Amino acid sequence: MITTTRRSLSKTLALAATAAALGAPTLAAAADTPDILGTWRLVSYVVEVQQTGEIMPVMGPKPSGGVVFTPNGRVFFMLTADGRKPGKTDAEKAALLDTIVSYTGRAEIKGDQWTTHVEAAWNPQWVGTAQTRNFKIDGDRLQVTTPWRVMPNWADKGMTRSLITFERQK
Repeated sequence: MITTTRRSLSKTLALAATAAALGAPTLAAAADTPDILGTWRLVSYVVEVQQTGEIMPVMGPKPSGGVVFTPNGRVFFMLTADGRKPGKTDAEKAALLDTIVSYTGRAEIKGDQWTTHVEAAWNPQWVGTAQTRNFKIDGDRLQVTTPWRVMPNWADKGMTRSLITFERQK
């Protein structure tokens, strides 16, 4: 199974490189996108529960991660929970999936929204989907809000949205 996953990822990356080489649309082509290009480090990550309005640090007080927007129209997104420890048992290893959010794919920027056409993800349910995020850039800060949805990592909370802040890396 790991071999199949590695092959799929290798094929996806090879297709992405080919598309870029053949002149696939780029983020830099749009007048309002250069501000978002580059590498952003995670500063904070919380989730708001729609039913109660509760704000929860579901990934702990100091999660880590970041997002990278490339000039050739790609996005790489990864967030991990604070205090992750290597899993030793099968159950511990499986539980680690609830402490990570990671995906990559082709990105489209329109105004204050970006949509990732997901090609690879920590959760196979996301592969082939379009994930749209609202964003605002304020100086070196990127503030991101997801739409309301049931997130696989904490589905028991019902409809939630993520409120994420990144800081530009220089």
